[in-house]
Amino acid sequence: MPYQVGAVLALVVVAVAVCVHLGMVFLHVTPSNTVNRQHAEAVDGWIYPEFEQNWKLFAPNPLQQNVAVQVRAEVGTADGGTRTTGWYDLSAEDGRAIDGNLLPSHTQQNQLRRAWDFYGAAHDADNRPVGLRGALAEQYLRRIVVLRLERGGAADAGGVLERVQVRSRTSNVPPPPWSSEKTTGKPAYRTLPWWTVPAGEARGGVR
Repeated sequence: MPYQVGAVLALVVVAVAVCVHLGMVFLHVTPSNTVNRQHAEAVDGWIYPEFEQNWKLFAPNPLQQNVAVQVRAEVGTADGGTRTTGWYDLSAEDGRAIDGNLLPSHTQQNQLRRAWDFYGAAHDADNRPVGLRGALAEQYLRRIVVLRLERGGAADAGGVLERVQVRSRTSNVPPPPWSSEKTTGKPAYRTLPWWTVPAGEARGGVR
């Protein structure tokens, strides 16, 4: 009996040590979050130097912000006048199309998001092109928003899209109730300059 009790106690100690080790490694390799920031000293003391993990098992840091892409247009009316539309939230439209859809299309999920990321990577904070792909990124994003506006009937009957303006609305994801992290609830906007729509695109040339 004493040997059996000793074996059980040894197994319990080993199991606890394995669980603690796996938990520490998990907190070490996961993206930065409230838990591993609060226990950073304990985690680092356990991991370094013997158990350092310098390979990425998990995805990079997930976004902690909601980024919505919006557009408005300057429309030439049939009577020769000009009017400016309100802001169309294209990201919200994609979200509504995906919500409840078991098999959403790749276009609904990624086209607009990737176009905005492409533009951001090819331009600086002042919307000046960086590298050789700046013009291509601008053209790609412009064609997507023009197509969306045409499908949404933004120009109305007899109207023509003359210029478009794109902006992003970035808002922080609220932290969970148990977190001490503080975020601002005020959204931030990045507004791009007005882009003239080429005649071919304005009259249905985008497919």
